[in-house]
Amino acid sequence: MSRRRLSFLFLVLTALSVFLTNAENDAEKNAERRGRINATAGETLETLFEKSPKAKVLYDKAYGYAVFDNLKLSLFISGGGGAGVAVEKTSGQRTYMKMGTIGLNIGLGGQKYQVVFLFQDKQTFDSFLNKGWKAEAQANAVAGPAGANAAATFTNGMAVYQLTEAGLMLQADIAGTKYWKSDKLNKP
Repeated sequence: MSRRRLSFLFLVLTALSVFLTNAENDAEKNAERRGRINATAGETLETLFEKSPKAKVLYDKAYGYAVFDNLKLSLFISGGGGAGVAVEKTSGQRTYMKMGTIGLNIGLGGQKYQVVFLFQDKQTFDSFLNKGWKAEAQANAVAGPAGANAAATFTNGMAVYQLTEAGLMLQADIAGTKYWKSDKLNKP
């Protein structure tokens, strides 16, 4: 074998080794990230059920749920992002998702919050997963202790809760937010 071919073979094998190592590292990072998302989802559900026993009743009736951990920053224009997981309760099948938000805001600051979606039926759940979901105006925000005691029902097949440091909000204002599947996090 000539030196040129041997050098070429060496370069190909080196490149392949680097590629496989990077792919392995990505798989490990994705597994760690999924683990953090699952842990946050579990903690968020526990907090929601503590603050609102009525939310637990709806959860028990729900076909599935999704939990997102978000960070929103604003300096006249607000934007944010986060990740979460949607779970079909019967099978336990998990689909990892992303979210993003943008809007206009008078103010300056940041807010970390969690959003919980409860889905009444398979059709609403599947639509959320497969088509994504864009939140338009969602009014009826109820904060603090009133939020925990608010009547909880499904509206258009969903119940939406937002948990902030200020408390629980039922039918929270999450307008301008888009949710979609994460190709990267759903890879094995």
